[in-house]
Amino acid sequence: MGFADRIETAISRAITKGQTAPSPGKLASALHYTVTPGGARIRPTILLSVAAACGDDTPKLADSAAAALELMHCASLVHDDLPCFDDADTRRGKPAVHRAFGEPLAVLTGDSLIIMAFSILTNAAALSPARAIDLLKVLAERSGMPNGICAGQGWESEDIVDLSAYHRAKTGALFIAATQMGAISAGQDGEQWEELGSRIGEAFQVADDLRDALYDEETLGKPVGQDDLHGRPNAVTEHGVHGAIERMRDILSGAISSIPKCPGEAMLAKMVNAQAEVLTPMKWRASNHSKIAGE
Repeated sequence: MGFADRIETAISRAITKGQTAPSPGKLASALHYTVTPGGARIRPTILLSVAAACGDDTPKLADSAAAALELMHCASLVHDDLPCFDDADTRRGKPAVHRAFGEPLAVLTGDSLIIMAFSILTNAAALSPARAIDLLKVLAERSGMPNGICAGQGWESEDIVDLSAYHRAKTGALFIAATQMGAISAGQDGEQWEELGSRIGEAFQVADDLRDALYDEETLGKPVGQDDLHGRPNAVTEHGVHGAIERMRDILSGAISSIPKCPGEAMLAKMVNAQAEVLTPMKWRASNHSKIAGE
């Protein structure tokens, strides 16, 4: 079974369990609505890629970790879109959860997915209690304060923003979780995988800034121009379009160099190159890919 099938199966199993009767029907529907369609599933794919590179000796645990990570990400999107934050009307090409189900159910949906993410890992603990504890620790650290996505959202309420800390928490945190949780799932030390996750997350933030500045809402599937609208610091404002693309190229080159020694090191390098192709705005893809790969 390929990574995509493994991810979707694990997520579907978790959502179905969360919808077990008796349960409030609208909230049960909102759970499914939130996670489908699933977008690129970048974070869980990175997690499984790292697990595979490290041997993937307990694939069911890796699948649980991948599902938990993606549900945490989906929860953060629901909350990000709320009127008190971005007030976004669309997400992944359809009405945002608070537009489709109302604000109270959107809050409950995000909360439910966060709790479900941790529940998935506790239910998988029998596969390897020690690894499960480490997975829970990483997911908690990269979701809350002071180094997680909650901290990232919190920086937007500060008068003075530490840009590096802001990007590392808001976007980088779950990418760090992806690489660390992938290694832990396969019985490896997660600490040495932090730099790879951090660099991928930083590159993704630059790419997100580019998409926000260059794409239209129909192409992106969510509102655009949000950085300018909310006065957020971003790579395009700081470096310009070409400078931002060059910045992303440098970050991804560093990501490849940071991959720890492992049996699947070459495979991971190809994965990073593939992400570079996906993240680069279409007009610049061919030249970006060749420079990253060193062709």
